[in-house]
Amino acid sequence: MGDFPIIFLLSAHLGSEELQELEAQIPTLTYDINEAELIVGKVFRIQRARFELRKHNIVTEDVDIADSPAPPSPKRARIVAPAERSSSPDSDTASDREMHSHAETSAETKAIRVVKLDWLTESVKLGRALPVHDYIVYEGRKVSTTPMKPPPAAPAETALGVRSALAKADTPSARSRPGSSYGSRRRPNQFGHGYHHRPDRPPPLIRQTTSENEVYIHLPPIPEYLHTTYSCQRPTPVNPPNELFIQQLLKIRTARTLMADKIGVRAYSSAIATLAAYPYTVTGAKEVERLPGCGSKIAQLYQEFQDSHELNEVKEYETDPKLTVLRLFYGVWGVAETTAREFYNKGWRDLDDIVQHGWDTLTRVQQIGVKFYDEFQLKIPRAEVESIGDTILKHARKIDKGFQMAIVGGYRRGKLESGDVDVVLSHPEESATNGFVESIVVSLERDGYITHTLTLGTKNSERGQLPVSWKGNEKKGSGFDTLDKALVVWQDPEWASGAAKNPNPHRRVDIIISPWKTAGCAVLGWSSGTTFQRDLRRYCKKERALKFDSSGIRSRLDGSWVDFESDLDGRPAPDMLTAERRVFAGLELEWRPPEERYVLLAATSTFFVNVYHSTLTSKYRKASGVKYPAPYASNEVAEKDPKAFSFNCAQRAHANYTENLVPLLGALAIAGLRFPVAAATIGATWSVARVLYARGYATYGPAGRIKYGIASSLTGAVLLVTALASSILFVLEK
Repeated sequence: MGDFPIIFLLSAHLGSEELQELEAQIPTLTYDINEAELIVGKVFRIQRARFELRKHNIVTEDVDIADSPAPPSPKRARIVAPAERSSSPDSDTASDREMHSHAETSAETKAIRVVKLDWLTESVKLGRALPVHDYIVYEGRKVSTTPMKPPPAAPAETALGVRSALAKADTPSARSRPGSSYGSRRRPNQFGHGYHHRPDRPPPLIRQTTSENEVYIHLPPIPEYLHTTYSCQRPTPVNPPNELFIQQLLKIRTARTLMADKIGVRAYSSAIATLAAYPYTVTGAKEVERLPGCGSKIAQLYQEFQDSHELNEVKEYETDPKLTVLRLFYGVWGVAETTAREFYNKGWRDLDDIVQHGWDTLTRVQQIGVKFYDEFQLKIPRAEVESIGDTILKHARKIDKGFQMAIVGGYRRGKLESGDVDVVLSHPEESATNGFVESIVVSLERDGYITHTLTLGTKNSERGQLPVSWKGNEKKGSGFDTLDKALVVWQDPEWASGAAKNPNPHRRVDIIISPWKTAGCAVLGWSSGTTFQRDLRRYCKKERALKFDSSGIRSRLDGSWVDFESDLDGRPAPDMLTAERRVFAGLELEWRPPEERYVLLAATSTFFVNVYHSTLTSKYRKASGVKYPAPYASNEVAEKDPKAFSFNCAQRAHANYTENLVPLLGALAIAGLRFPVAAATIGATWSVARVLYARGYATYGPAGRIKYGIASSLTGAVLLVTALASSILFVLEK
């Protein structure tokens, strides 16, 4: 679909889901209407097309569609302005001057075409862009919105005007009051002095030199998977190469979220998703501009980031008074962006205002979010997440030994720190999970781990633990939260003696209970991020005629439950992670373990160990005077010269390393398929042992290698056993 023009999609009369689906089908989509060569929407009348253009601050003059190739008529053009002109009789002359000014410059401005949505849908079906002539609703020329300057005022009049403006700015109604004064009134969309979108500010041009043009030709190829419309079909590492720039874009997206700029949120989400999956470190703005979902706007931001290592828009976002307050409210557990704006519009400026003026209007979750605000802002390290998970599993197995658990959420996606803890519990016996959520909560409360239970949902047990009921194609709830679950506040009840009060921070914990037959869907549903989940549901609907939910999969054809988690003989999966892999296989998606990055890191570490070996041998070769290509100093020389002997030891250590490296990497890859964290840990330990082995060998001779030689041999043997176990499990699974 390379012949498509750059397209801007109008959101009018399109539902949220329909809008996302259409956006995903457009190979040349832009979220900046000023970049578009074609504007597409559910528009059928010229008046509506003009209205949509006015909404986006586009000023045009009409062009007769039949005569569009011809030069413009000398007669005054009709102006479609973003706002109505003054209706005062005294404004007629000025208005005429403005319109003539626009008409005179219109021949040099960009053509605007608004076409029916049918053009897009039919073009996508055919895989090529159809001629637009039969689909055009409105055609015009984009003109400047800058009116002619009025004659300069007399000096006295100008001075008076300035004094008048300053006086207005100094009035209480015109100034924004700092701090937390309750009752302050601002319009909902009026932001502070720092942060506001300024479309009239000229964007920085992307600098381009001859050398950059040459480099552009040799840029790495865009991976094929970046052209897919579903993020669930793209590999996305936890720590992408362009993470620093992505972090800046995430802040801008949060600002757009707080500003209720849905188009901006979608635009930045698309760019972030592309950059997160792009496997190469970006070297210039032109490389960004060519990526799907990015375009010139993101390229300009990258150039700014490359020049100064920061973005002005981010600095404004972090210092703007209103956005600072909105971020505070948005950080409260249970407060979404809409509620944060509602709080602000009520005049509240800090948490004390919420407590003083709105405590009784808060939900129970929001009250707890305010009470423990500072503690909930603290991130949870992986070791603590694992400790909480182990405690929950221990209590579950006190009730029934057959329970299994998977820690999901950000932890499973590989984050070093999490905002909360999500765990999924399941049991091979269906009766064991029925109503179990109440039992596990009571057990944890009894031992003092749960301080507050905010939600205790038993919807799944109430419907007999069946997959979510079929609702046809009606737009009802997604069913994402229909599994039994407990939303609780957690605090470790054990602390060192001497403290009068428990110093351990309160944590947010979700405990999800899934029946075994749909445990794979539960793990998948609670492990992946928001964008992945949205695209997974869209993929299932459009490509597989299925309805995916964390409580199961149903056919959209007849509503029947689809079982991907049992094998061909109908036997259930042996564990929850195997069940998840079978769901991926059933959906014809490639399964990638969330922890795969650790295996890659362990493998990468071996390259640096090799560099260390090379540096070490070069150092001792130079000191000993042994010339290339001799691999070792002769025995006679080594016996007489300690430096030559050390060189021989360093060289032998390097040779021993390369002899063991290939089988080690093979074992690491095989073991990582089933036991990624264990394999990565063993592999990293082996790398450390090899560095110490080389250092000891070169420094102290053969005696210096023994201790770390044993360590590397043992870790290598353990990794081989782990690889064997991984292979056996895969064979048994087949």
